[in-house]
Amino acid sequence: MKQLKFFFKIIVNNNCPLYEQGELLSLSDKALSCPENKATCLILVREMTSILFDLLDSGGQQDGALEKLYSCSGCTGLIKFKRILEAEASQNSQTHSASPPAPQDDELLAEMRNFPLIQAIPDVEVSSVVRCFRKESLPANSTLITKGQKSLYLYIVLSGSIVVSDASLVVASLGPGDICGEMSYLGGDVAGADVRSITEAEVLSISGGAFSGLLDRIPEMQAFMAKILVKRLTQSNASKFKNFDACMSGWIRDMPPAELFQIFHMNQKTGVLSLEFPGGEARVSFRDGCVINALYGKETNQAAIFDMLKEKEGRYSFSTGLTPEEMKAAEIGDFMMLLMEGIKRVDEAEGN
Repeated sequence: MKQLKFFFKIIVNNNCPLYEQGELLSLSDKALSCPENKATCLILVREMTSILFDLLDSGGQQDGALEKLYSCSGCTGLIKFKRILEAEASQNSQTHSASPPAPQDDELLAEMRNFPLIQAIPDVEVSSVVRCFRKESLPANSTLITKGQKSLYLYIVLSGSIVVSDASLVVASLGPGDICGEMSYLGGDVAGADVRSITEAEVLSISGGAFSGLLDRIPEMQAFMAKILVKRLTQSNASKFKNFDACMSGWIRDMPPAELFQIFHMNQKTGVLSLEFPGGEARVSFRDGCVINALYGKETNQAAIFDMLKEKEGRYSFSTGLTPEEMKAAEIGDFMMLLMEGIKRVDEAEGN
């Protein structure tokens, strides 16, 4: 029996961070194929699964099938697409693959060519990454990110001067090529600092969902972001925790697990972090800032860390010192990769 396969063409793009008007999607009973070098949007997968069931029930012979307009509700934007015949899809694909990048993409790439993030990405991926960003202009003294509010975007400074501040304390000064917003996306539900422009500025924005897709697809980009997080956390924690106590305690709502783990890692602490969640007690042991074991419920090590990152309520306390056995234990994994993977899983679970 011949496999059913359906083709769709995007005819409307309203601020979709991933796809462009004119690009093609293909759908079969086994897979959804997105445009080449583009991340797969999980929201679109959900929408296409529903469409697939309808098409399979009708054997692909729905009335007015080629006239029907489908849509993806999207995250920060939406797309609309219609079904096309295989011949048209083949012709469109050849035309699209042979066409050069849009002039605005070339101009943007020229401006970004020397940015550290772009230089870290393989040349074959650069154009597809650049197309995921949107340029925004900021007046002087305007706020890009507000402390305590959820940030849905990451930003790269294109021009101008931008500062990251906590109350009156300037945590970091940013210029062209610098990234901001990654801490609120990768490190917690809300932004931990304000980000504002000092002069007129231009930034490139990308939604958290699109950025997560790029990290999944491009290992070099994930490694680059891990280094950025290490540097940023070092700066932030040095400002906030110069007089770090030997033992501390508090509430999870004020300092979520992701931030706690980062603090002990960046301050190279040795000891035990004890946590009391609504679902039970948990324990994480650090040696010189590295996680050597973790326990939460029936889960241990990495699985336990992933479950802890989901928690939003409870208490914590940290005590210095480890047993001789723990001082010899191996790390359970690279800290930043472990943290990024855990936060990505939380983000995906909350999106479902």
